[in-house]
Amino acid sequence: MNPFQKNESKETFFSPVSTEEVPPPPPSLPKKPPPKICGSNYPLSIVFIVVNEFCERFSYYGMKAVLTLYFLYFLHWNEDTSTSVYHAFSSLCYFTPILGAAIADSWLGKFKTIMYLSLVYVLGHVIKSLGALPILGGHMVHTVLSLVGLSLIALGTGGIKPCVAAFGGDQFEKTHEQERTRYFSVFYLSINAGSLISTFVTPMLRGDVQCFGEDCYALAFGIPGLLMLIALVVFAMGSKMYKKTPPEGNIVTQVIKCIWFAISNRFKNRSGDIPKRQHWLDWAAEKYPKQLIMDVKALTRILFLYIPLPMFWALLEQQGSRWTLQATRMNRNLVLNPLLVLIFIPLFDLVIYPLVSKCGINFSSLRKMAVGMILACLAFAVVAVVETKINEMAPPQPGPQEIFLQVLNLADDEVKVTVVGDDNNSLLPESIKSFQKMPHYSKLHLKTKSQDFHFHLKYHNLSVYTEHSVEEKKWYSLIIREDGESVSSMMVKDAENITTNGMTAVRFLNTLHKEVNINLGTDISLNVGEDYGVSAYRTVQIGEYPAVHCKTEDDDFSLNLGLLNFGAAYLFVITNSTHQGPHAWKTEDIPASKISIAWQLPQYVLVTAGEVMFSVTGLEFSYSQAPSSMKSVLQAAWLLTIGVGNFIVLTVAQFSDLVQWVEFTLFSCLLLLVCLIFSIMGYYYVPLKSEDIQEPAAKKIPHIQENTINLETKNTKL
Repeated sequence: MNPFQKNESKETFFSPVSTEEVPPPPPSLPKKPPPKICGSNYPLSIVFIVVNEFCERFSYYGMKAVLTLYFLYFLHWNEDTSTSVYHAFSSLCYFTPILGAAIADSWLGKFKTIMYLSLVYVLGHVIKSLGALPILGGHMVHTVLSLVGLSLIALGTGGIKPCVAAFGGDQFEKTHEQERTRYFSVFYLSINAGSLISTFVTPMLRGDVQCFGEDCYALAFGIPGLLMLIALVVFAMGSKMYKKTPPEGNIVTQVIKCIWFAISNRFKNRSGDIPKRQHWLDWAAEKYPKQLIMDVKALTRILFLYIPLPMFWALLEQQGSRWTLQATRMNRNLVLNPLLVLIFIPLFDLVIYPLVSKCGINFSSLRKMAVGMILACLAFAVVAVVETKINEMAPPQPGPQEIFLQVLNLADDEVKVTVVGDDNNSLLPESIKSFQKMPHYSKLHLKTKSQDFHFHLKYHNLSVYTEHSVEEKKWYSLIIREDGESVSSMMVKDAENITTNGMTAVRFLNTLHKEVNINLGTDISLNVGEDYGVSAYRTVQIGEYPAVHCKTEDDDFSLNLGLLNFGAAYLFVITNSTHQGPHAWKTEDIPASKISIAWQLPQYVLVTAGEVMFSVTGLEFSYSQAPSSMKSVLQAAWLLTIGVGNFIVLTVAQFSDLVQWVEFTLFSCLLLLVCLIFSIMGYYYVPLKSEDIQEPAAKKIPHIQENTINLETKNTKL
């Protein structure tokens, strides 16, 4: 028997034996568990995080609610410039999360990143509010301050986006996965609650409060800035309760270098004599540690799943553009999505998901996301149907070598109007009575793209011939007026397509011999020239206008405009034909929309249900499947898919000449195809379990030290 044969004892080690007795290690104090909410498994610290998110989202969406109006009416930019800057700002907010995630995971950690970038966020709001003060500099100063403020806000909101959600997930123990899933639902709920409230509050602050005699944009931007400051203070108050995971070095650089080395090493060793390895990232094993390679494998597997996701966001983000434009052609406008999200999140979490689970269906995260995609497909199919319904109800548009013409007779007696031409056709079979409202426009055909029309006006026993030039695809009003004992005419170009954005459009024709100033409300006034001067169209809020104040150089009076309906365009003729003073004769250039906004309700229900199943689930899935060192990076990648989705919409809008309902159908079919691809990818995806995800190194240090101490003790005993 070999005396040196290894026995069953596990205390034999080839290491120096100390002759001195090693003192036992001091007993470690038991770690105090973090405080919980009312005895539940929810850490108290997440209350501060959720309140912080609510205030931050109020700040962000409240500022955006009046941003386009600020560009148009304060900086006096045109619609194209305002829209471009608005979308550029929105896109920047979804690309800066990559920077914030890199800072959090590689340098400062999530807590400090949120704190420091929130200060940048608040500073951006302050500068933006200063840029809205009329007394502070001129147009150039306002523009520079606005752009600087928006840049800082984009850096702040984008930088903290991937950190806040992941930081909240860090507060939960591994054994509390169900509570963590519920947290992400509440987190998404706070986002939409802040969005919903701010969308109503900040426009009221702008329009109902006057600053320096104008709309108070400074207050509308200042209140969101104050909410962001409150968000920062609330987040800092929970500092001592937070579980703060330290950063683990420049993880983004390590990931990129690891992937590059694996690819280059595999390319160098492509000979058939060299044995293959199980995974292509295993070719980085010569240089990088095994744990990093495992983390990068997990990261690339999830990023591969992210490839189809931007198409879902391409559909969802159209609620603020295409769907809003569709609503402007209906008889109301709604802010449905945030409200429905507030209803659907608890409904799905407390009712629908438990019922599905009781039916024995394994409704995994990837399956929920796939169902969310299908619901979005159905929503856009409904949108296409609604669009065709709107097109059926819309008035026809003049085609090539065509115009639409209406005749307004402002003379004191009836007039017979005839177009002098080949067939000498009448516009109407009967004479047009004084101030008769025309039932519709008449279509006239042109021989070329532009043409001179000759009109014969028969008034009493007089015959008057007039000539007017017109262009194809336009709308015109032929206005007949008294000219002494005879009549004359003038041709006015009408609205072709006024985008009223939930408002109504008005213009005025002044038959008085004096210029009239008309005050339609806050910052909306216009001057109409004397003797049949015609104003441009102005958009105003819908509603009753029983007494609109007007004045001339020597008189003040009021006009009753009546009800201004949704989506309509009106012409008001100011006359003085009665003994009661000037009054307005009202006619419609574009009729009010007769399609109820209720037609949009099914599409909002479907897309919101899809958003809850896709977005909330995806947010939690991204956190649970990410390696501990890459939580923020993966949250940033998730947000980046939203930015790519916005880019898809902009590209299609710029280069597609499709009819709108066809475009909606195209998006629906594309997402259905993407959903099929995603389902196949998800079928072969093996989710990581919580015990498979490597804990941060800081958490493993006590375990390593304990083993080392035991090892020394056993050596000493030997």
